[in-house]
This record gives sequence, structure tokens and C-alpha cells, in this order.
Amino acid sequence: MRFRLLGPLHVLRNDTPIPLGGISRRATLGYLLLHTNDVISTGRLLRALWGVQAPPTARKILQNAVSGLRRALAEGLGAEGSQLLVTHAPGYVLRADPAVVDLCEFRELARRGQTALALGRWDEADHQLRRALALWNGPALADLAEGGYDWPELTALQNDRFTVLEDRMEAALAAGHHLGVLSELEAVVSAEPLRERLCGQLMTALYRSGRQAEALGAYRRTRAALVEELGLDPGPELQELERAIL
Repeated sequence: MRFRLLGPLHVLRNDTPIPLGGISRRATLGYLLLHTNDVISTGRLLRALWGVQAPPTARKILQNAVSGLRRALAEGLGAEGSQLLVTHAPGYVLRADPAVVDLCEFRELARRGQTALALGRWDEADHQLRRALALWNGPALADLAEGGYDWPELTALQNDRFTVLEDRMEAALAAGHHLGVLSELEAVVSAEPLRERLCGQLMTALYRSGRQAEALGAYRRTRAALVEELGLDPGPELQELERAIL
């Protein structure tokens, strides 16, 4: 059994997805999995599924979704599945071993990598953070996000993913692997020009590769994006890096 949230929602048995049913069931399960082993109140679930404009039948729809999920998990996973989704006042809890939830595994690997980074163990940090990032297969709960669910937890998870990526790049650069991460940095900074830390890492990798002019060009592009999108200049750290390269 395995739960995948870091991409489209899947519940797997022997690497085969089990059928979960319609969007109400999937959204209920997805939200509970974001808070694995935490009790989520019925009111909080209703707001997650419908916002402040829940229909009069919302509570009944949620009860039906939970019942349907219990059947689907029991049919797909056997006796083990029937014990996962539990009613617990004031709502529900999805009880699962963190080892089978990719989000929990991501957080544990990220914690190990960031600890190694803080201790200056660059190669170990790079390895653990790579493993954490390899768990992702697109935006978290991509199918639900595509269906209109824009929970703050999903935004926070995306930010966590970028933080782990930045930490991994820091470890790789500290270990002298600038050539190995250069193409990846170029791609991600092109897609996310507002992330100053990534821009600084790209500038460092380019400069160390003997590409000073391109490093300065990366700074100019990020500055232009920041001014256009946010009306802000780069922070002092990135400005100091530009001066150092000059």
C-alpha cells in the first residue's frame, strides 16, 4: 500500500492504483492525506471542499464521500484498507504509517538533508535532498488543483519543494559540482525568475564555469522580472553577488 500526493492523487496496491470514485471522494481523501494522522473537523472539511458557500446538502455529500471511500479502500486494499479512514470527534482522521505516504517521506528526507547541510556534509545533503525531490511527479495533488481546489496547503507545499531544491543546489555548489547542476539551474530560473536564491545560485554556477557575462545576464533578467511583477529591486544579497562578479 502506498499513498501518492506529490503529483496526481493515487492510492496504490502493488504499484497498481485502486479506483477511488468521483471528485468529492478524491478531494476528501486528498485533504485528509495532507494532514495524515491529524483529526480534521467536519467544518474544516466542508470549508476545504466548498469554501464559505457550501450547499445545504454539503454535510450529507461529505458523509456519502467518506462512506464511499471506506468501501473503496476496503475493496482495493483489503482488511488493512478498512481501518484507514476513522471517525473521530469532531470529524475524521486518515491513519497511516508515514512510511507509505510520499509527502511524509519527502519531509523526512528533506529534514535529513537539511541537517546534513547545516553540518557542512555537502555530499550527504545533496544525496538526501535529491531523494526527496525525486518523489515529486508534478504539483502536489495536481488533479485536484486542476479541478479548482486551491488550498493554502498546496501553495505551502510548492514553496517547500522549491526550498528543498534551493538547499540541494547550495549543497551541490558547496561540494564543487557547479557543472553538474548548471543546466537544471538554467531551466528552473527560466521558469521561476522571481526566486532570488535560485538566481544567485545560477549566477554562481555560471561564474565558476567561466561565463561571467551570462551570470550578469541572469541577474538582469531576474531584476527585470522583480520590477515588473512586484515593483521591487533584488535584495541586498543578490545585489552584492552582482557587484562581486563585476
